[in-house]
Amino acid sequence: MLYYLFQYLNSHFDLSGAGLFQYITFRSALAFLISLSISTLFGRKIIDYLRRQQIGETIRDLGLKGQSEKSGTPTMGGIIIILATLIPVLLFAQLANVYIIILIVTTVWMGTIGFLDDYIKVFKKDKDGLKGRFKILGQVSLGIFIGAMIYFNPNVTIKEKIRTAHISEQVNVGQRFGKSEKSLKTTIPFLKNNEFDYSKLVSWMGKPASKYAWIVFIILVVFIITAVSNGANLSDGIDGLAAGSSAIIVATLGIFTWVSGNIIFSEYLNIMYIPNSGEMTIFISAFVGALIGFLWYNTYPAQIFMGDTGSLTIGGIIAVLAIAVRKELMIPLLAAIFLVENLSVVIQVTYFKYTKRKSGIGKRVFLMAPLHHHFQMKGYHESKIVTRFWIIGMMLAILSILTLKVR
Repeated sequence: MLYYLFQYLNSHFDLSGAGLFQYITFRSALAFLISLSISTLFGRKIIDYLRRQQIGETIRDLGLKGQSEKSGTPTMGGIIIILATLIPVLLFAQLANVYIIILIVTTVWMGTIGFLDDYIKVFKKDKDGLKGRFKILGQVSLGIFIGAMIYFNPNVTIKEKIRTAHISEQVNVGQRFGKSEKSLKTTIPFLKNNEFDYSKLVSWMGKPASKYAWIVFIILVVFIITAVSNGANLSDGIDGLAAGSSAIIVATLGIFTWVSGNIIFSEYLNIMYIPNSGEMTIFISAFVGALIGFLWYNTYPAQIFMGDTGSLTIGGIIAVLAIAVRKELMIPLLAAIFLVENLSVVIQVTYFKYTKRKSGIGKRVFLMAPLHHHFQMKGYHESKIVTRFWIIGMMLAILSILTLKVR
């Protein structure tokens, strides 16, 4: 909103300083500061309100040390993250930008699913929360919407660099790229010719089948959103793990978004240029600020839990950001913590059922799943587990950034 206000003032009155709002870096910095302020200053008021309303977490007895002390800690803290993200975005972003629309819809959509789940757990006293099939339905519906928007919306395009020896060094940077075009291309990390077109997945069916490649793309989008949101949800098991890991992942995606949406950096790094995608940097800055501010109250010992309101929203946003900036195939590397948490549960359940069917006695690979509980059972304090997971997340983030040049 303020973006449009200052744009009007600058064009009609030549107001000093109003022109700063045209710069993504300036608006991103403001979004981060406002978001951080909201989550830290108003976060305390929200926590106190939730405590007065007795909206506390019911802790299942898993035999973990210090678990009983967390009973009654306010939950639904994801509301803090959502509000602290959306308010700066509404103030400083171009609300007509298709990528901003997609991210706002994702935030509200996943936030609603998570809120319903937490509401049922807290107020209906049903520890299972929202039925699994309804969660999946919500995630699948969002995936279909996001996939359709990216494929069909005319404002979601890419520009590829013109690869010819006749392009002079004196030519304007913009002239080194072709026209904006609709494309199902994405990027594969660490490969030299790292662009991959999803239409190749159906090329074996003949050339006419290529026009239906969008169906395959939407199926993949649904799978990615469901997997990442569930991975973030599983990671929210000890204080600060999900929020801290997500802040690292999102900040890294912010770098990719900035360079992919900037024609100069795209040309210099020889990567895919995605017009209008740079505006997502404002959303990312606000989101990172919200996560860091939330950590003020969520690190050990946590004064509030984000609940599914926060964890499902975080996972959904990360997935959509990666898809929008054509870096979804990097998720297994960048968000490996979420992937490992997911796999640990799948491996544990699968192996238990297999051994029980074979021998009548179910056996376990881990002491407990998800993986962070395995380390708790081994006697590690949860703050040490979280810190080490963060360190691993930072290493993965650096490796991901290196893919911009290591190809």
